[in-house]
Amino acid sequence: MIVRLLLAALAAGLIAGLVMTPAQYVKTIPLIMQAEAYENGEAGHSHGAAEAEASHSHDHGEGEEQLWFGRFGNTILANLVAGGGFALMLAAVALLTGIEFPAGREALMRGLFLGAGAWFAVQLAPSFSLPPAVPGFPYADLGDRQSWWMITVALTGLGLWLIALRPEMIAKAVGVVLIAAPHMWGVPVPEDIYSEVPAYIASAYAAASLATTLFFWLLLGGLLGVFLSRVPRDAEA
Repeated sequence: MIVRLLLAALAAGLIAGLVMTPAQYVKTIPLIMQAEAYENGEAGHSHGAAEAEASHSHDHGEGEEQLWFGRFGNTILANLVAGGGFALMLAAVALLTGIEFPAGREALMRGLFLGAGAWFAVQLAPSFSLPPAVPGFPYADLGDRQSWWMITVALTGLGLWLIALRPEMIAKAVGVVLIAAPHMWGVPVPEDIYSEVPAYIASAYAAASLATTLFFWLLLGGLLGVFLSRVPRDAEA
């Protein structure tokens, strides 16, 4: 029965990760390529986008070959791994918090709400202070950013649990404080804020990234709810 739970979660994650790839190629990857052109000093040339992309492929081909599959293949691989991992974590959260998925439409709706909550904790809340950034944009130290992000995700998830699943008003108030705490503490900032990448590309990328990840988390949550509703009750017990 544990195997069925794992397979249900992995199936949802792999499907969501696979579907995420074309969404990224429509929304986010063109903006990444534009930012890379500015980063490499190619955006001001008169040769056009096609030559800039060819030059980019030449400059970065060696790094992509080290990852075996090129940009498209590596994107699919990364999305599959991320989808499977996030699905397992989301299923664990659902089981630990006692969220049940009855058969039918109710399972889908609960899965969608679970996915929306995960998107808020993992993507939206951290972006209030640390929005997704394109290549060439100024960054703070990677370790500092990762530590702040993980703390923010953990506190936001705990805060959502207190707000959504605890009836006491004091618990809900504590949940709000937990969600706000990392932003009140402050996010790591880069020492140098200069960038060749125009601000409109950075803002467009942040919006597109949040939109595509919302699609991913809703799809993942919905699929997870439907698949877990097909696992027998004694398996969850």
